[in-house]
Amino acid sequence: MKLTIELHSLQDAGWPVSGEHILAHFDDESIVVYQAYRPETALYALQHGHFGGPTYSFNRMSWIKPNFLWMMYRCGWATKPGQEMVVGLRIRRAFFDRILANAVASTWQPAQYASREDWKAAVEASDVRLQWDPDHDPLGAPLERRAVQLGLRGQTLKAFATSELLEVIDMTPFVHAQRPLAMARDARLLMPREQVYSPQAC
Repeated sequence: MKLTIELHSLQDAGWPVSGEHILAHFDDESIVVYQAYRPETALYALQHGHFGGPTYSFNRMSWIKPNFLWMMYRCGWATKPGQEMVVGLRIRRAFFDRILANAVASTWQPAQYASREDWKAAVEASDVRLQWDPDHDPLGAPLERRAVQLGLRGQTLKAFATSELLEVIDMTPFVHAQRPLAMARDARLLMPREQVYSPQAC
């Protein structure tokens, strides 16, 4: 494990209970996001330091999640078919902040767009979708707090998967080790240290 880890119980006590928040593992220069893949795709990325190969497509939308437990909910702690390997993907904060700045909500927000037509035009013009979903506890129960996931396509996806990708981390052994603790509600459950993330000022 190349990430700082801490007890889930200690972190949870300091996280916001409600509202929309990006919980993430980050430092001054980088932030880690998570994805889960079939072994062929994940192993290629681990071996080459970027995505590619016959099982990876640049012609689709790929969703990234800064929140470790949301990723665990989505992949069933690496038990769901096609999501047997979990990777942590360290990218530049400046790139992540640009993603956030260019993101368009996956549903129409009247406060942001005067009409559905304006929103649809923004969706077509952007490479990034933003979606807020209920966060989840280690057993997968939904929480009042909401977590973000970001869908990438086009040139943004290509940059994410190659030039902006600083490190690919195999999280799978850690996930396998922590899953029994999560299922048992064991207080010894560990996870990467996450704090509320705010984009850096320009």
